[in-house]
This record gives sequence, structure tokens and C-alpha cells, in this order.
Amino acid sequence: MLRKRGSVILCGAFLFITWNAILVLLLRGRPLPGQLSEPGEEQKRAAVRPTNDVVGDVLRIADTFEAELERQRKILLEIQNHHSQWEASNRDGPKVVVPPQPVIPILVIACNRVTVRRCLDKLLQHRPSAELYPIIVSQDCGHAETAEVIRSYGDKVTHLKQPDLSDIAVQPQHKKFQGYYKISRHYRWALNQVFKTLSHSSVVIVEDDLEVAPDFFEYFRALLPLLKSDPSLWCVSAWNDNGRDGFVDPGKANLLYRTDFFPGLGWMLVKDVWEELEPKWPASFWDDWMRQPEQRRNRACIRPEISRTLTFGRQGVSLGQFYDKYLRYIKLNSEFVPFSKLDLGYLNEETYRKAFEKEVYSAPVVTYEDVKQGKLKGPGPFRLQYSRKDSFKVMAKNLGIMDDLKSGVPRTGYRGVVSFMSRGQRIYLAPPPGWTQYDTSWS
Repeated sequence: MLRKRGSVILCGAFLFITWNAILVLLLRGRPLPGQLSEPGEEQKRAAVRPTNDVVGDVLRIADTFEAELERQRKILLEIQNHHSQWEASNRDGPKVVVPPQPVIPILVIACNRVTVRRCLDKLLQHRPSAELYPIIVSQDCGHAETAEVIRSYGDKVTHLKQPDLSDIAVQPQHKKFQGYYKISRHYRWALNQVFKTLSHSSVVIVEDDLEVAPDFFEYFRALLPLLKSDPSLWCVSAWNDNGRDGFVDPGKANLLYRTDFFPGLGWMLVKDVWEELEPKWPASFWDDWMRQPEQRRNRACIRPEISRTLTFGRQGVSLGQFYDKYLRYIKLNSEFVPFSKLDLGYLNEETYRKAFEKEVYSAPVVTYEDVKQGKLKGPGPFRLQYSRKDSFKVMAKNLGIMDDLKSGVPRTGYRGVVSFMSRGQRIYLAPPPGWTQYDTSWS
């Protein structure tokens, strides 16, 4: 009995010493005598003040400890109650919804060029997000070496293979154009894969001989909302047909235009437009078909002052048409322009048309000889006027810009006007005031 009682005393003494050690630590933060204290604080200190009654002290300490636990439990319940009330008050309140970023796939049309590696390397180098810009390579031709290059990228790209590699029955006079027929068939198949099989709502199309600029992805992302919301637009292109070095303003990398000419060579298309085009897609020469009035339907594309793509593919089905004279000299933009932070409202149809026509037709009219001989004074702009197909072609050719027309529309033209730089001065090659429509016989 004595042994048991001694154990109880020792246990109580241990608890007493431990509790007092805790109290010492706690009381260091308590107010000193004479300082303000909360109501009941003095009673709590009295309750835990040690006396000569060891067992009594232990019991009092236990009671105090239990009371403290109960107080802490009430505080926690109160906090939980306030949290629940806060959640309830915000549940029906206005919510800030951050819309998900749209996914914009990049469709690379490939065939038998192992130099597709240059195209893919640049796309991967400048791509800011694999999730937002999946790269889909659609290969025609069945060329094994090109397929091996594409496979070497692993899961960085999706490799599709056009299953129908057969020759296409064409009229005898079109036998030499077999390649154009296969390209058109491939485009139709590949775009159906993107929009119908993979269920994307937009796509940027590049060919395997294009190199892209550092702000290529930024450019298309910023312009996608405008393309979707403005029914007077049907594409966004990264290409300026007259974008050779010396024919563009190097200080205007952020300058964008509307154009009635379908540029291609790195362009964005939305699903609604594809659903319109796909049922009547042509058997060949799809890009010229896109430039016909029946497809264009008075809609425009957006194009840049300085190209966001550069073609390095001299060899192809076109046998290098225009490459040596024009395409190899196209200036590729090197300055990153944060288009998504710019106000692009000036590209809306009515706003743009009024401002553009005002600038063009308020510019002084000059002669071809003065432009050619560099006799113009001042920075410009200047207006060089044409009234017939022949006069347009002669002036365009001699000034170094592309002189061909498709369904009456000049390359880069907007309402008949072609904008370019000559000797550091802005020139508008323009029809007379009062222009109304293109003459489709000018082709």
C-alpha cells in the first residue's frame, strides 16, 4: 500500500514539475504586474500557482488544463462557423471565371522533303506551349526518309499519314499537273482530320518548307478572336507577297493590313469556314480556287507588313516559280511583337476601310518616273495611280513588286490598292477614287 502511494506521489510530482515548466514558458509572454490583462486572467494565475499540497495541486492543474482545452475547442468551433458563413455568403456571389485558352493546332503539310526538320525545329524552338499548340504533321507521298525524320521527334509531334497514295485520273492535258491534284486531295484529307476527327475549332496551316518567326504563335493567338468575330474576314496569314527586304518598313513590325488577296504560306482557318469550303473543295490548284469570288465572297484576310514565315523550298511541284526572283528575298520578322497586348480594333472592317481610304486618297499623286528615279521628297505616303490592267502590270513589274493578278485581285491588294516601300518611302499603287469592285477579266 505504501509502495503504491509512493508511486502516485512520484507521478504527481513529475506532472507538477512538467506543468510548471510549461507554465514558465507560457508566463514569459504574460503581462507583467501593472500591465493590462484580460478579465479572469488573475484568477487563472491563482489557479495554477503552486502550494505545499502536491495532490491538490495536481488536481487543480488537471481542472485548469481541462478548462483550457474546452476554451480552445469553443474558439475552434467559432472559427469553423465563421468559415462556413463566409463560404455560404460567397457561394451565390459573382465569380471570376477565367476562360480556358483556346488550343490552336499547327498543321504541317509534308511530303518528300527531309528538310521538314528545319520547319519542325523552328516551330518547336518558338512554341510557347505544347498543350496550346499541338503540332500535327500530315504526310503524303509515303517517302520513307521523310517519315523517319518526322518519327525522330517522338511525342513532340503527331504524325499522320495520308492513306491514299494512288494516282488521280486526270485529263491528258493535265497529266503534268498530277502533283497539284495530289496536294489538293491531301489538304482535304488533312483538314478533315483536324476538324472532324480531332475536333479542333481552328488551325494554322504551314507547309514543310516554311520557317517561322519568333512571334509566329503570338501573332495567330492575338488575331484568332478577331477572325472568329468578324464575318468579313475568312483567314489570317503570316505572309506578305511583297515582303522583300527594301519593300517593307523595318520599323513597323507591328503593322497589320486587311487584304482581298488570299496569301497562304502560313495561314489560319476556323472550322465554320472549312465546313463551308469542304463540300466543294477543288480537285486541284486549291489556292487559286480560294482566290475566286465564289469562295472569297468579298471577305478579306489579315496579313503583316513583315512576314512571319519564310519559304526555303525552291524545289516542288511549282518548279521554283517566283522563288528565285521574289520568294528567296522575303524578309522574316526577327522582332517579337506582343500582339495580344495591342489594340487591334483598327482592323475591324468599317474602321479600317475608312482610315485606309482616307490615307491613300489624301496622299499626293506622283508619277511613275519620279518614283522610279527616286525624285520624291519627304517620307510619304505617295499615291501612284493606275487605271488599266496593263498600266498596273508595267508599273508593278518595273518597281519590283509582284505583278500577277488572280480574279482581278493584285497580290496584297485591298480595294485595289497595293502598299509597299520604295527607297524608304511609302507608295500606294492605287486605282482612281471611287473604286467599287475588281474586274475578274484582269487575270
